[in-house]
Amino acid sequence: MLRRLFTFDLMRVALTPAVAADVKRAAEEQIMNRVESLSSGEKVSLARRASGRVAAALLRDLESRIVATALENPHLTEAYVVTFLTKPDASASLFEVVGAHPKWSLRREVQIALLCSENTPIERAKEFAGNFSEQFLREVVPEGRLSLIRGKFSGISSSK
Repeated sequence: MLRRLFTFDLMRVALTPAVAADVKRAAEEQIMNRVESLSSGEKVSLARRASGRVAAALLRDLESRIVATALENPHLTEAYVVTFLTKPDASASLFEVVGAHPKWSLRREVQIALLCSENTPIERAKEFAGNFSEQFLREVVPEGRLSLIRGKFSGISSSK
């Protein structure tokens, strides 16, 4: 029956508290299967109002406006954001938008994911590196990336 519903009706099903978890998940799957065929306006509306799982799927979009709107979704969790930042096929625009976002760029796990990725602009990586101790950075950040951050910018704080 879910296959016959319109996309935004599926969204309402996925967000209704009284609906069983497996039905919600099936509704989310149907939405995510349709994302590629939706217009930009529909994607923005979904990014703003859909479940966290659907909003996370919209983080893959190449359009920065859709990604930025998905990051504002109240159902989106840090785990979803970090998961998409660590995927090898994540777009460079995702790193730029998340790195500049006033909410997500302050989260510790998000900062670590941004530091570890070569898609994060060096300027932002340097800012995030200042939030961690030198020892922690050596343990977490790949050596090539860490030497690039150090080489371009000196003075990574070791007091934190």
